[in-house]
Amino acid sequence: MQFRQKALSKLQSPEELDLPVRFARPQGRLVLAVTVLVMAAASFWALTGTVSSRLTAPGILTHAEGSYVLQSPVAGQVTGVLAEEGRLLPAGAPLLTVRTDQGDRTVRAVAGGRLTTLVAKVGSVVTTGADVATVERVESLDDPLVAMLYVPGGAGSTIPVGAPVDLSVQSVPQHRFGVLRGRVTAVGRAPQTQAQISGFLGDSGLAGQFSRHGNPVAVLVELERSSATKSGYQWSSADGPPYAVDSMTPVTGAVHLAAQRPVDWLLP
Repeated sequence: MQFRQKALSKLQSPEELDLPVRFARPQGRLVLAVTVLVMAAASFWALTGTVSSRLTAPGILTHAEGSYVLQSPVAGQVTGVLAEEGRLLPAGAPLLTVRTDQGDRTVRAVAGGRLTTLVAKVGSVVTTGADVATVERVESLDDPLVAMLYVPGGAGSTIPVGAPVDLSVQSVPQHRFGVLRGRVTAVGRAPQTQAQISGFLGDSGLAGQFSRHGNPVAVLVELERSSATKSGYQWSSADGPPYAVDSMTPVTGAVHLAAQRPVDWLLP
């Protein structure tokens, strides 16, 4: 009977207009206030804050003019090696003596530079057009190194000239000596083919590695010099490695892109 009395009372005044309306509990008001504060802080950060990003790409240490592959102009058997790897050679310097049907012929350097690789050995047989040596185009053994990075074609436009770059050098333990410092000095206008990369580096194998995911854009990075390190370049550590870094050493470059405001991601 008591239940029926409550039901009748409810029917007599279904809306309970005589009772005060409670819009939110104190806990709800606290949650609402916190939500408003968080949204305001997020909006302020989106308008005034900045977010930095990095683009990672493989590359190699080399010299600004690259290298070239010397090919034999004659066919025959190598009877003499007239140069040593690592030596600086003038243009026209003799490298090999090849015995042909017309007598001994001398294979010479086309342009001056440092002889980095000598493929042909005494007793080996070469054919016309065969690769016999690789020569790096330098005027002095002290010419500074650069890093050449190969980034995916679509990412080249995002890299500004002057952007700082951190280079992880394959021959240098990063956990001990840190990374090599550099800055972007040039960005290629168009993607490079495997043949173009091979022509610059003088190494078809490396060209194949850098172009295996499509034709990349070449990014030239100038290394920051330092007289306080053994290598002559600036590292993230105080001294860097206690030895010099060599040309044709693989690297991985992390290019620091321009900082953006979060609100820019929402704008067309």
